[in-house]
Amino acid sequence: MSTTKVGTRTTKTTPRKTAAAKSAAAKRGASAGKAASKAAPAPTRKPAPAKASPKAKAKPAAPEPAAPQAVKPPKTKLVRDSFTMPKPEYQVIDALKDRSAKAGRPLKKSEVLRAGIKALAAMSDDAFAAAIADVPTLKTGRPKSKKPSAPSQQE
Repeated sequence: MSTTKVGTRTTKTTPRKTAAAKSAAAKRGASAGKAASKAAPAPTRKPAPAKASPKAKAKPAAPEPAAPQAVKPPKTKLVRDSFTMPKPEYQVIDALKDRSAKAGRPLKKSEVLRAGIKALAAMSDDAFAAAIADVPTLKTGRPKSKKPSAPSQQE
């Protein structure tokens, strides 16, 4: 700085940042303020490569054969139902479940019933008529509960 008798003239100079000061400013990131964002050069975009016309693309010699996929059959809609049967016939279902487990193919109750339906459907008309002749007709609906009803008050 220089001074004269007529007047004093002072100029402000900014000190240069050291490497340590620069790294500290970089760590502060966005808190460095607008001055730091102005100092950073704007990123430049590279132009996208020119797209080739569809005619210019080379077609493969032979398309690769697609892997064979297993075609799944459409799902069948399930129906939920309930029915009444005598206890001795119901116990036959349990015996058939045990028998299938011993044969190495455990079944559920519904599977036993479905197998029985398939067996009936495969029978001849005479065999089917003989099989259903032994089945007694039951009263439809839920069985009445064994709970005693409330006694009526009569005077």
